[in-house]
Amino acid sequence: MENEQEKPITFFRFEDLRIYHKALEYVNWVYSVSKNVNNDPFIQAFFERYIHSAQGISMNIAEGSSRNKSQFVYYLKMAKSSVRECVVLSTVASDRKFISSESYDDSKSHLMEMTKMIGALIGSLQRSVKPGEHDVDEDNE
Repeated sequence: MENEQEKPITFFRFEDLRIYHKALEYVNWVYSVSKNVNNDPFIQAFFERYIHSAQGISMNIAEGSSRNKSQFVYYLKMAKSSVRECVVLSTVASDRKFISSESYDDSKSHLMEMTKMIGALIGSLQRSVKPGEHDVDEDNE
């Protein structure tokens, strides 16, 4: 018998989603960038909002994953709204010189990748619900 590395079983379905982990990486990225700014109360408040919006991506993915497919799509669309908030916030941060142009490019790259991943997941979920089929709640947690 070969030494096979088994994937650990997760209790929460969203923990198996690559987009969830990408969203957490982005939250950590925003936290790390925010540590490099000065202690000006306005800038600190700005980054609190930025962190909140970044967290909204993963929070909506987690919340929606316990719902039925159509509700999950709704929450994924909310996650995309949080992505768009982060686009605006990263643009403002760059324009105000709170972050470097390199950090801005890094942020945009993360956000574009997440938007594509969320869009693909939405498309997959919408194709899997057949017309006339009842979309039952899939909350197994």
